[in-house]
Amino acid sequence: MARPARSDLGLLVLRLGTGAVLAAHGAQKLAGWFGGGGIEGTTAAMEAMGFHPPRHSAVAAGLGEAGGGALLALGLATPAAGAAAAGAMAGAVAVHAPAGFFAQGGGYEYPAFLGFTAAAIGLAGPGRYSVDRLTRHCFDRPWTVALAFAGSAVAAAAVVGRRARGRRVAVDPDAT
Repeated sequence: MARPARSDLGLLVLRLGTGAVLAAHGAQKLAGWFGGGGIEGTTAAMEAMGFHPPRHSAVAAGLGEAGGGALLALGLATPAAGAAAAGAMAGAVAVHAPAGFFAQGGGYEYPAFLGFTAAAIGLAGPGRYSVDRLTRHCFDRPWTVALAFAGSAVAAAAVVGRRARGRRVAVDPDAT
């Protein structure tokens, strides 16, 4: 097998695996599949974790994971898919960060890994075996990479920052 074909096959396997994990995780949030809480349970969890408005946060997290994961698996709109999934994982990292790095202690190891992997796929592109290639990369242009990642970074920073401010006020009502 020639080198380019091996790289494309590797990207396919990475996209399928990462996309499937993210899509399943998002389906737990949105539809209650695979033992998840569905939108109502996720909304309650978002409120308990300090995300406001909680229902909007639940929908955004679920769509970022399920939608971003499904698009990554397909290799469709790959920059936007990678950015959306990475942004959703940035929120999960913020939740788990107080517990440290390692997942066994409730840390952010797992969501960080998923976020970095999704971002890397979004930046590297989908490879030869993708819907993006079939559509002549109409959703995978150089400018979409910059726009998708900039938008995701701004949105994640706003959501995580708003949550942090809300948590500070909950602990100290005089905090601004």
